Formats: sequence, structure tokens, C-alpha cells
Amino acid sequence: MQDSTFIKRVILKNYKSIAACDVQLQPLTFLVGRNGSGKSNFLDALRFVADALNTSLDHAIRDRGGINDVRRRSRGHPNHFSIRLEFVLPDGSTGHYAFRIATSSQRGYEVQKEQCKLHSDLYYHIDKGTVTRTSMKVAPAAAPDRLYLVNASGLPEFRPVYDALSGMGVYNLNPNKIRNLQLHDNTDMLRQDGSNLTNVFSKLPPIVKQDIEEYLSIIVPGVRGVEIEKVGDKEILVFRQDVIGDKHPCRFHVNNMSDGTLRALGILVALFQGDQDAQKSVTFVGIEEPEAALHPGAVAVLLDGLRAAAHRKQVIVTTHSPELLDDKHLDVNSILAVEAGGGNTVIAPVDDASRSVVQDRLFTIGELLRSNQLQPDPEALSLLQSETTISA
Repeated sequence: MQDSTFIKRVILKNYKSIAACDVQLQPLTFLVGRNGSGKSNFLDALRFVADALNTSLDHAIRDRGGINDVRRRSRGHPNHFSIRLEFVLPDGSTGHYAFRIATSSQRGYEVQKEQCKLHSDLYYHIDKGTVTRTSMKVAPAAAPDRLYLVNASGLPEFRPVYDALSGMGVYNLNPNKIRNLQLHDNTDMLRQDGSNLTNVFSKLPPIVKQDIEEYLSIIVPGVRGVEIEKVGDKEILVFRQDVIGDKHPCRFHVNNMSDGTLRALGILVALFQGDQDAQKSVTFVGIEEPEAALHPGAVAVLLDGLRAAAHRKQVIVTTHSPELLDDKHLDVNSILAVEAGGGNTVIAPVDDASRSVVQDRLFTIGELLRSNQLQPDPEALSLLQSETTISA
């Protein structure tokens, strides 16, 4: 597989249920664990970064219930959380972006530290709203309640970092939102719940639409295509589907389609959006439980779609589906095992025993998951727990 990796390493501290996390990501990564283990919180940390850059830090925090619902709740009451992302930009340059946000009696929260570094000659460090170190000759003003990268994006040196991080999409698709009539607007990137899917699909190049329709016709037998129909100043999806006794496919409005069909279409649009347009590229796609509402027989096709998309952009999915992981050619290095204990989420590569039996083709990853034998590597967890701090 072509290395489409954008985010190479994710380090989290005190984000929701995650006390500490330090993991490497692949072009295609599977977060595997039971319901409620904290898989969604890991993806949400990445979405938090994109939300804070695309809208505002205040909006990203309020959308999650406030700072007290973002920072981890535990004995000792940590008053901050931090996120650090190590990345590779499309031009091959590497760097990292990190920040630490804490509660504040005056503002509710404040950005204690923020830094961005591409190489030794291009960087900035922010401490509580003050630029302390930077390679910029003239640095924009900083504020303790905002992420500085938004201001720095006005400079050509840091614009590629902003574009790549703000171009991350994390999806938990809602079929009821997809069914709604949708206004045509200027947005090109799919929203988290799929509420602008009609608009995004209408703008895809014909070759991308064709690929999506081909995958959809295999996942949902009988579906032959998807069209857009105008209803006043709004738009709605219309599906062409085979009906016994009719020579040509019949047209069905989106309200007549199943949740599984709509989720499948949403997943495919999320995966293939921006593929033909460098100016609208999506660097990273995260999808919550893509197998939900799909027939087990369609899951293998879904895996093919995930792999195809991962040639062009980085893909990470949460799952607890053995069917999705039953492929014997699935790379065990693409699996991160997620467990919860005592209200704390732990995330790590799988243990050596599981890795060995998968590499020797004795069991598939799905078979290990069925027998509850897919465990996080205790050595990785021990190393992480021994670290007392994670720098922001």
C-alpha cells in the first residue's frame, strides 16, 4: 500500500477517558475494542483539532459540553488536557503540532502552551498568550483563549500545516440527517453527521461518483446509481434500484432507503471526497463503526473500499466487528487494541502472542476478537505508565 500517512504519531493526555496515550498510526488503522472502551474519544481528539481550527477553540470546547467534559475526570482532578500530533505533509516535510489547554478561573479555559515546528528554521512557541520563541520575523498577535495556528495560517510558511490539520474529517453518520432536504452551499467537505451529503456528492467528479456507485451496488445489491433532485431551493438524494418485473431501475427517494444503504453511501463519500482535486484534498478520514447496519456479507466489500481509499488519504476506523477483521491478509500492525478499566482508556498495539499467531496465519484478527484474545501489549502500556509527563 502506498504510504498515505499524514498523522504518524498521536500523544494524548487527560482527554476525556484517556489518561495517557502514545501510538503510531498507519495509512489504514483499526481501533478495536468493546462498546464504551473509549475508541470514540481517541477519534474525537483528532476531530477536536480540526473543529478548533475550522471554527474556533471556544466552539470546539462548548460543542463538547465545556472544558470540564473534555478534560479527564479522575481522582486528582487534572485541570488540563494536551494533544500532540506528529505529521508528514503532502510535500514530504515532517513536523509536529501540540497544545495544552487548562481550566481558568477568569475565562473558563486558557491555552497554556502551543507549539508548531516543521524544521529547525520554521517554528513557534506560545506560552499563555505570548509568543516566546519563533522563526517569524513579524509574528501575529497571540491570545490565551485561541489557537495560534489560526493566526499563523495567514503566513505561507504555516498555511500547509493549517490546511492539512483542518482538512481532517471524523464521521459518525446519521441516516436521519442524510434523509433531510439539504440546501446547496459552498461546502466541499462532508460534515460529521452527513447532513450535507447531498451537496458534497453533487460536486464530486463523475469518475469519483462512478467508483462510489460501483462499491454501493455491491454492498447493496440492486442499487444502480444515485442522483440529485431539486426540490425548490433544496436538494434530495434519489436512488435508482432494480425492481422485479421492471425492465429499468426504478427511482426511490432517500426517505425510502434503509439506514444501512445511507450509511454505506455516506462512508463511501467520506472516503473518496477530494480525491481528484488537490485544492480540496482531505488528508485524514476517521469513521465510527463503518460496519454498523450493514449485512455481514457486505463487510468484505467495505474493507476493499477502506483499503482503496487509504492509497490516497489516511484512514482510521473504530470497530468491534470480527467480520471486518477476518481477512487473513490484514496487517496486524494496523490494529490498535482499546480497553477500559476503572474509567480509564488504554490504547496500544496488540500483544506479542496475538501478533505471532496472526503473522503465522494460525488465526485471523477477527477470530482473535471473537474469542476475546485481542489484547493491548502490556509492555507498551507499562512504558507509557512509567512516563510521568507528556510534553505539549
